[in-house]
Amino acid sequence: MTQPDFSTTAVHAGQEFDPTTGAVIPPIYFTTTFVQDGIGGFRNGYEYARGGNPTRDSLQTLLAALEGGDRAFSFASGLAGEDTLLRAIVRPGDHVLMGNDVYGGSHRLVNRVFVPWGIELSSVDMSDLDAVAAAIRPNTKVLWLETPSNPLMKITDIAAVSEIGHAAGAIVVADNTFASPYLQRPLSLGADVVTHSTTKYLGGHSDVLGGAVILNDDTLVGGADGAAESLADKVAFLQFGVGAVSGPMDAWLTIRGIKTLAVRMDRHSSNAQTIAEALVGHPKISNVFYPGLPDHPGHALAASQMKRFGGMISLQLADGGAARTFAESTKLFQLAESLGGVESLMCYPSEMTHASVRGTSLEVPESIVRLSVGIEGVDDLLADVLQALDSLPVE
Repeated sequence: MTQPDFSTTAVHAGQEFDPTTGAVIPPIYFTTTFVQDGIGGFRNGYEYARGGNPTRDSLQTLLAALEGGDRAFSFASGLAGEDTLLRAIVRPGDHVLMGNDVYGGSHRLVNRVFVPWGIELSSVDMSDLDAVAAAIRPNTKVLWLETPSNPLMKITDIAAVSEIGHAAGAIVVADNTFASPYLQRPLSLGADVVTHSTTKYLGGHSDVLGGAVILNDDTLVGGADGAAESLADKVAFLQFGVGAVSGPMDAWLTIRGIKTLAVRMDRHSSNAQTIAEALVGHPKISNVFYPGLPDHPGHALAASQMKRFGGMISLQLADGGAARTFAESTKLFQLAESLGGVESLMCYPSEMTHASVRGTSLEVPESIVRLSVGIEGVDDLLADVLQALDSLPVE
């Protein structure tokens, strides 16, 4: 049998109809515990909802299928998944190498939680392969990348960085939130682990919080006794033992969102491409950061490892002091954190998503605004951006 189309997988993986009633949509299992057939007689392995829930398992089956991984783990938030993954890999004295343009919350997690625990952290431009190789240390255990990056839309060569990481014995983690598995599948390009804030494009409707970790069974890490252990098994234990799991309603909402992921990402991408092209050369914009533009430094690479270029655009205002005003002047683009929903959002990273790195070498310039382009009519969205630009004073 040939491999099904992505859209078919998104609709059907892990979504078998209910055998009792024939319901096309499986029921949501709102239960905390499960009856045992005698002590230790678990039905289909279910004992207690922190350890397993059929609705969460359906989502995990679906996530693994979408990313082409053996196993997926669903969490209460993207950061809960990242925290669990890092706990499974690093120990005091280990080094984590992150991209210098990653989500501020990911950097904050390592810098404010893991560094005081004894982890070393450094940052590098992951699009510069020589710089990545030079930044590797003997104790580097994790290479953490985002592509496209947040918010400057840098493109990282996943295959090349994976080779560098593997040569150093490090686990390569790719945050695939901006692209989604419809546009990019990092595991097939050599990454060891994929993470997602499922809150974003996978959920897709700004109504559910969640995170995911996807990987293959053959990914190994060092254990406490020095022997190699399955990273997937360690993540599974920590998901159960620490307990930051997604609830059944959150899992079901994410499943429902994923069913339309392919058609949404096509619309997000086409709208963003149109807006980015229209804004190039605008007198009040000095730079349009979008990998779908031919003059983007990562355009060719993005075209080779992505299906399309996604729905995220960042703009650099020619008058840097006007960026904050611009961010507050759109109407359809609502001023809010997050991204990836059907509605368009405007973000001022310096004081919003990346406020935690202000005053550091990773600070986002105050001249930058970030657009999460939704699925509304593209003419309406472009008109909204242009009217906000027109409202800015002339230099």
